[in-house]
Amino acid sequence: MSITTVFCFLGGLGGTEVVLIVLAILLFFGAKRIPELARGLGKGIREFKDATKEIKNDVEGSMKDEPTQK
Repeated sequence: MSITTVFCFLGGLGGTEVVLIVLAILLFFGAKRIPELARGLGKGIREFKDATKEIKNDVEGSMKDEPTQK
């Protein structure tokens, strides 16, 4: 799997651009803050997924409970 297929959602960035972005992130946040940022991002994504599952289950449950009208 090439780097372009991994980062295809970024719109055709080359290897040099990706390296520059990673270096800029390291300079701005530092090596100690990046794991904290990744953990926070992971928790946020997990909460979003849980909320969407809950809403989906509520909608599906309410559709099953409603009698069909003719």
